[in-house]
Amino acid sequence: MTPFSAHRLTGLLPLLLLAGCVPRIELATPSQPITINMNVKIEHEIHIKVDKDVEDLLKSQSDLF
Repeated sequence: MTPFSAHRLTGLLPLLLLAGCVPRIELATPSQPITINMNVKIEHEIHIKVDKDVEDLLKSQSDLF
């Protein structure tokens, strides 16, 4: 073996060793279902604009609603 070949072989050895190190990525699903707890408070207001006749009707018959 010539000195040039030995030097080349010495330079390639670390590359060959590093080539065996392959990162491993693993995806796994959880055994339990994912639970999301949300405390949500919903408030709303409804504004109704009615005609005067309908307003009088609602006032006179308040048991409609």
